Amino acid sequence: MKRTVDPAEIGFDPARLQRIDRHFARYVDAGLLTGWQIVVTRRGEIAHASAYGDRDREAGLPVEPGTLWRIYSMTKPVTSVAAMALWEEGAFQLTDEVSRWIPAFADVRVFEKGSARQPFTVPATEPVRVWHLLTHTAGLTYGFMHTSVVDALYRAAGHEWGAPAGTDLAQACDQWARLPLLFEPGTRWGYSVATDVLGRLVEVVSGRRLDEFVAERILEPLGMTDTRWWVDEPDADRLAALYAPDPSTGRAVRDDRLGAAARRPPALLSGGGGLISTAADYHRFTQMLLRGGEFDGARILGSRTVRLMATNQLPGGQDLGRLATGGFAETTLDGVGFGLGFGVVENPVPGRTHASRGEFFWGGAASTAFWIDPAEELTAMLFTQLLPSSAHPVRPQLRQLVYSALVD
Repeated sequence: MKRTVDPAEIGFDPARLQRIDRHFARYVDAGLLTGWQIVVTRRGEIAHASAYGDRDREAGLPVEPGTLWRIYSMTKPVTSVAAMALWEEGAFQLTDEVSRWIPAFADVRVFEKGSARQPFTVPATEPVRVWHLLTHTAGLTYGFMHTSVVDALYRAAGHEWGAPAGTDLAQACDQWARLPLLFEPGTRWGYSVATDVLGRLVEVVSGRRLDEFVAERILEPLGMTDTRWWVDEPDADRLAALYAPDPSTGRAVRDDRLGAAARRPPALLSGGGGLISTAADYHRFTQMLLRGGEFDGARILGSRTVRLMATNQLPGGQDLGRLATGGFAETTLDGVGFGLGFGVVENPVPGRTHASRGEFFWGGAASTAFWIDPAEELTAMLFTQLLPSSAHPVRPQLRQLVYSALVD
């Protein structure tokens, strides 16, 4: 990607934007990251686009404009948009019970006390509804959280960073439904496999596989030609390698155990974390959202639907600082609500960071991130491949540097 405008024409100080590159280059020079790509836009123009370091350090391959990145949880907004496209057609109501399409969710139970060996559960008094999936208030969890008895039960069932070998999306949803919920649906917020269940709902309602529906309704209309669920051999060298910090030195060390999954067709199409994309493709997706559901002549959603998705939906209008349960390192929680597929900034002051009210955003487990700021008509994206995302404060630092370069 290339800059399309003089940054000064759209309110940026060009010299201050250069601080971004100097700051993040230090991470690579110190060996903490191997490479990165950053794109900042305003008013539909690319004000800053840069890359540094290697996409594959061991092979000596640099980050290039067409580098393919595992975007993990940045898949969630894509799946949420797919679901809301069906909602716009009247295919379901947000208050509908999920068990209407996935019967295994008809008799869910809630963990009350005990251990992973002897959990005590009670019947849920509230059914899991569609809006619970979109907002992560369903009571589901992730096995990799390591913060509760319930996520220990997920791990025991083979659901940690993936699912048991050969398990498809329909089977996984049935397995998750048989495990106890972390809390009563609609009462708290817990990051979870909820968007994967939402992806299965999309399949059942549409009668199409998730990858087919997403391609037909989002990727193809927006011209997101590089976004896919796995990387075939012709593009294998474009895929960035996956890294993790060495526990003793903090330096990025290659992780082929998890990284190899992106090179083969998945048994489970993960609407919560399965996509691989490029900066150019995800730029088109964020511009569509910034423009109220339309980009380059393709309308994906109505403008009011995007506005609804970017509005805090948490019970009582509370923020994640009050409602979140379990460990979570994707974002600052104070002053942040959650809409239908995105974190939503309600008040930037409690989080002690640059942001605008109404900004919506998310990130992925390998330290990727994006945000959309309608007030400033601004988007920003960060791509790298270091897991977990909590290893370094790259997200708040990018915010500091981007907003500090705005001078109009």
